[in-house]
Amino acid sequence: MVRSSRTNPKVAVIMGGMSAERDVSLSSGRECAAALRDEGYNVVEVDAGADLAQKLSDISPDIVFNALHGRWGEDGCVQGLLEWLRIPYTHSGVLSSALAMDKEATKSAYRAAGLPVVPSIIADRDDVRRAHPMQPPYVVKPYNEGSSVGIYIVREDANGPAQLSDDMPERVMVEAYAPGRELTTTVIGGKPLTVTDIITDGWYDYAAKYELGGSRHVVPAEIPQEIFDLCMSYAVRAHEILGCRGVSRTDFRWDEAQGAEGLILLETNTQPGMTPTSLSPEQAQATGMTFGALCSWMVEDASCDR
Repeated sequence: MVRSSRTNPKVAVIMGGMSAERDVSLSSGRECAAALRDEGYNVVEVDAGADLAQKLSDISPDIVFNALHGRWGEDGCVQGLLEWLRIPYTHSGVLSSALAMDKEATKSAYRAAGLPVVPSIIADRDDVRRAHPMQPPYVVKPYNEGSSVGIYIVREDANGPAQLSDDMPERVMVEAYAPGRELTTTVIGGKPLTVTDIITDGWYDYAAKYELGGSRHVVPAEIPQEIFDLCMSYAVRAHEILGCRGVSRTDFRWDEAQGAEGLILLETNTQPGMTPTSLSPEQAQATGMTFGALCSWMVEDASCDR
């Protein structure tokens, strides 16, 4: 294991937070903290709240391992705080995090680079409730949350528009439904790991992602080499276009009937889940990197001005 010049560096693993993904973040953080202790680091677990700056000042860590998910944790907010405090941290920086968290801004960046995406719009929640914002089938989701929180699928034969719950944001993203298989590729240090084929009984939603048995992962994906290579290439390009650092994961849908033309990008996660059922640790394991080695690599990669 490569170790920095610091002797037994103190790593603050920040987790929890205030987003809809708090529980997932707590799970990720605890797993990462345990792995880093096994790797020999001096680890402090921090439940991130409004007093995070004070907590970090009191702890005075050498490095922050960011295990937050969702708003305030992976949208550039906490990254800005860590830059202000000049504490080296893991994952992507302020601009990249904010860009990737805004799903429509991400798609705009993809489109500008010529990467394939489905048509999408940003619409008012109440307007979406009243009438179809586009021809079904389509998907409605928050434009700045992750982990499949609050996803509505309106089928082609739907009797009416999506009846969104009141906890959905006032502005939502509506995108044309992309049929086919769910694929994903992790990039670490600018290099792609492999491709996973995610097999579920239905949509790859919150339960499918985080509940044991919620989905089955085929790693590496048993797909044509052309599609495999495209996923690897597109994931690296997305990582670079969005200015990601450390680890990212890009998700795809692939319509087999259309061949290469049926592969489209959904989004890029700048802080992929690090739970026992998460995709990026599984891909790392499949390519010879243990969970502890992955967490250690992320700590050694930490910096400011990301």
